Amino acid sequence: MEERRPFISVVMPVYNVEKHLKKAVDSVLKQTYTDFEIILVDDCSPDGCPQLCEELAASDERIMAVHHNENKGLSMARNTGMTYASGKYIWFMDSDDFVEDSLFAMVFDSVKENPAELILFGLTEDYYDEKDRLHHSEVICPKREIYENKEELRRKVIDLEKQTLYGYAWNKMYDLDYLNKIGLQFEKITLIEDILFNVNFCMHIRKMNVLPFCGYHYNKRMDNSLTSKFVSDYYKLHRKRIDLIYKQYQKWGMCESSVKSVLGALYVRYIFSAIQRNCDKRAEMSHKGRRKWVRTLLKEPLLKELLPYAKSDGKLLAVMIGVLKTGCVSGILLLGRVIFICKNSLPMIFSVLKQKR
Repeated sequence: MEERRPFISVVMPVYNVEKHLKKAVDSVLKQTYTDFEIILVDDCSPDGCPQLCEELAASDERIMAVHHNENKGLSMARNTGMTYASGKYIWFMDSDDFVEDSLFAMVFDSVKENPAELILFGLTEDYYDEKDRLHHSEVICPKREIYENKEELRRKVIDLEKQTLYGYAWNKMYDLDYLNKIGLQFEKITLIEDILFNVNFCMHIRKMNVLPFCGYHYNKRMDNSLTSKFVSDYYKLHRKRIDLIYKQYQKWGMCESSVKSVLGALYVRYIFSAIQRNCDKRAEMSHKGRRKWVRTLLKEPLLKELLPYAKSDGKLLAVMIGVLKTGCVSGILLLGRVIFICKNSLPMIFSVLKQKR
């Protein structure tokens, strides 16, 4: 007799989150729809998480604790969780976030209507200051949409990317059988492992459900967030992100001007984010080096292809696009320096302004 499988497998990589893990797990246990399993993957965490994972597993039969003997990183922890998952759908939840109690019920109801390979929902970004106090929140909530053919689904993807909803793994539930069929796993690559996974997953799917749920609380902490740390390959990685989606639309035969407009605007945003990072002393880049970097950038074939189409309704991003289109190296560097000063002097205010770009 075949063992009954749960509807949802929750894979939760665990590393250095002793303060937040129980809240994350409890938020799953409080779901009104209860047919799920939780797989805690302790990635050789140096704090009290290994013991806490065992305690949580002992408290509820739906929870399993798995331990790595060495730290392997987020992608490998997710891949480990996949090997233990048995649900119809798999969800990769971050262990320092939490979710409101109606998500699983909404996913289940949508699948009854349209058994899609991918279920996607919104989020609430909660920004915490250096003292771990909630400073402000930003809600990103998509409209409810059911896609039953691949053409409509593919046209929606660029809009999801514009809303910052395409690139995350934790705001999606994936059909586990389909995932295993195509043999997809996460690659170990900083910052863009999620978008790389999603581009590959979505390349040939036919159905997708978009839910108007924004009760996933993505916690952004100014003290230890990966995005607050210095990443030397920031530009290279985000250029690859744009190129991945651009090539996806080329393969789909749908690389229209509207797609190029969104990708061009996003590319400009990443460029100025990279320029302000080049101002950081950890970049070890002189003013002369930054000028050379911008001159090289302006010759990029991908930028030449997308920049003419770039446009934005946001004032700050529109200014960035306008300055970059002038090709004036001094003007581009000046704006990058201003952004650097604002971000480092007033990080919380900058994070608010960034949402309105």
